[in-house]
Amino acid sequence: MRPDIPDALRDIYEKVEAGERLSAEDGIRLYATPELNAVGYMANIVRERMCGNVAWYVRNQHINYTNICNKLCKFCSFYVPPKDARGYVLYPEDIQERVRRYLHVPITEIHMVAGINPKLPYSYYLDIVRAVKEVRPNVAVKAFTAIEWVQIARAARKPLREAMLELKEAGVSSIPGGGAEVFSDRVRGDLFWTKADSEEWLEVARTAHEVGLPSNATMLYGHIENPKEKVEHQVLLRELQDETGGFLTYIPLSFHPERTEMEQIPGPTGMSDLREIAVGRLMLDNFPHIKTFWIMNTIEISQVALWYGADDIDGTIQEYEITRRTYEETRQFLTRKQLMERIVEAGRDPVERDNLYNVISTEREVREAQPVGIPGELPVLS
Repeated sequence: MRPDIPDALRDIYEKVEAGERLSAEDGIRLYATPELNAVGYMANIVRERMCGNVAWYVRNQHINYTNICNKLCKFCSFYVPPKDARGYVLYPEDIQERVRRYLHVPITEIHMVAGINPKLPYSYYLDIVRAVKEVRPNVAVKAFTAIEWVQIARAARKPLREAMLELKEAGVSSIPGGGAEVFSDRVRGDLFWTKADSEEWLEVARTAHEVGLPSNATMLYGHIENPKEKVEHQVLLRELQDETGGFLTYIPLSFHPERTEMEQIPGPTGMSDLREIAVGRLMLDNFPHIKTFWIMNTIEISQVALWYGADDIDGTIQEYEITRRTYEETRQFLTRKQLMERIVEAGRDPVERDNLYNVISTEREVREAQPVGIPGELPVLS
């Protein structure tokens, strides 16, 4: 049922209906309006125009190969500084053990990212990618954020393009979108001043697309950024997508303040999560997909987000260390059956994909054994 479109949004609604690109000023108004349902309704028009009733999911596994990082970002609860006793590095045999742990699950994508550990040589990155492919030759390796690629090229003492081509040959098939945070010099100066700026992040993405590595794009929201900065971030992504066409998915990432240097900031709300999904869908008209990352948004909000512009709910995950309730808690997963049940419950059609959105399965019912997992640990559903 169409909600009443307020007069203040009528011109934006007419643009959406006509398939016209929204301006930066339109985006700021979408953030300002209290009429969230109207924003979601307009985002759903675009979502269904582009993806119909499909909701994509993937059977994937996340591996974080080191938590040692020298970037010292105030919003991060994952990293420990060099020489911290809690620091770890997973070596190739450790990576292979983690991959073997889930061989009973037909995983098609392994997502591998970590902190910026200056002690790791260039050969390490080649070795861990090859280690994954030795155990699962047919799996797609989605690896290394833009910030990691900057470090990899530095460690290699080679141009970024050359390092990317070598790691592509080793088995990397796409790039995740992390590390973008918010393209704002003000926010960068306060929260992540040691990391690459927006121009460098965009140049890494541009180079990836030129060498045939499609990528995702993200934006971290819910901290000190403002609507103008968020819209500027989206416009820069949209302009690069116009140029290269290499982005697959936009993923708004909800900031979780627990165990960070910013614990005083209130945690994310479901309404803010839904607004970010919806505005992203409306502004990024040239991105094929918008993802609601259920680990950060909860599976329940992600179900609603499938009607606010999102067409992708991510996947089985297995283990996740970047955002979690306690330092020790890493086991966070949903089975394929659980993902499909949640998608169907939300009124969408589940479609299993690979990392490039090729269709693997459209079946709605699963008769399979429950994954063994780790004894004594249960799925985290919210």
